[in-house]
Amino acid sequence: MARIYLSPSTQEYNEYVNNLGTEEQNMNRLADALVPYLDRLGIDYTRNTPQMTARTSIQQANSTGPYDFYLALHSNAAPEQFAGMLRGTDVYYNPANPESKRAADLIADEFRKIYPEPQLVDVRPTDFLGEVLRPNYPAVLVEVAYHDNPDDAAWILNNFDAIARALANATQEFIGESDQRVPFAYDE
Repeated sequence: MARIYLSPSTQEYNEYVNNLGTEEQNMNRLADALVPYLDRLGIDYTRNTPQMTARTSIQQANSTGPYDFYLALHSNAAPEQFAGMLRGTDVYYNPANPESKRAADLIADEFRKIYPEPQLVDVRPTDFLGEVLRPNYPAVLVEVAYHDNPDDAAWILNNFDAIARALANATQEFIGESDQRVPFAYDE
């Protein structure tokens, strides 16, 4: 059975615009929406807890593996001079790991089907994000959208199910154990 490590953000201090919760709360809500799709696809998972940190999540994954994939879920905030002005999805991968890049590309492909401005979905290498570089398995960190932008924050909060389906389908395709997908309106 395929296994992934699921790491929703533990950043309780990152507030969404307009008092719409925190990054930690909303990425855990996204993980809650994702879990039934993983179950449906037969993908086993271990999940961090809000009490953990990125470091302890990586440590847990490395000590309880093996996993086929490490999936970190985050939402983004622009630098102060651009606060509220940026939009889009960024999927970070480890440039030293071709499987990390392949997973990031698959996730970005699925997000382009659901994000309102698909040209703003990017795949980016990182040389500093621990949740991408330190797991012993192919890893990506998805910055779902900008939580300091009112349109992006609303998009996240109104699309947990679609985002979860996109993540589940990309994960299933990455793992490659079956051709099963979670259907979307555009699949039917």
